[in-house]
Amino acid sequence: MREAGPGGPATRRCLVVLAAAALARPAPATASPGDQTPMAPPDPGRAVVGPDRILRLGPLSWRCALGKGGIRADKREGDGATPVGLLPLRRLLYRADRVAAPACRVPVEPLSPSDGWCDDPADAAYNRPVRRPYPASHEALWREDHVYDLIGVLGWNDDPVQRGRGSAIFLHLARPDVAPTEGCIALAERDLRAALAAGLTAIEVHGG
Repeated sequence: MREAGPGGPATRRCLVVLAAAALARPAPATASPGDQTPMAPPDPGRAVVGPDRILRLGPLSWRCALGKGGIRADKREGDGATPVGLLPLRRLLYRADRVAAPACRVPVEPLSPSDGWCDDPADAAYNRPVRRPYPASHEALWREDHVYDLIGVLGWNDDPVQRGRGSAIFLHLARPDVAPTEGCIALAERDLRAALAAGLTAIEVHGG
């Protein structure tokens, strides 16, 4: 069969079919403001600290102590360093025989003389609370000095625990001279209570 020329009936039929298909084709979807998932607002309880040793929570700031080993992304047991990362505030422990319970957004529990924290990487309870006496190496949380009168348990190497990655990283009271710690973050009691009352729920540690 001979094909029709440019203006023949076959051409007109093709044009009609193409036009009908274009009309039937759904228009591309356009996103409306209501369809967009809103971004989560920044957590107002997240504080930030870095090498300048100033803990910042919103418009508030306080001088603090960090680990004598500096700030390290490759934190290891016994290096005296404060780890880089986001450290959630899990709960608050306090010496009820010495101080009042703080106002804060996390669970609060009183300490007892038998409370300890395992720091032996070879032990099954590594970086976990233990009851003293305990056979493996551990730290006593009931102390003669006052640095553990308030202890914020920070979420470092606990979900899951990795052997040797560091243990007992706390937020606690600073010594009077704000001396460096063994890796914890420490503030004066007045400042720690103020940070907790302001809604502190996590600390983001930045390296140099």
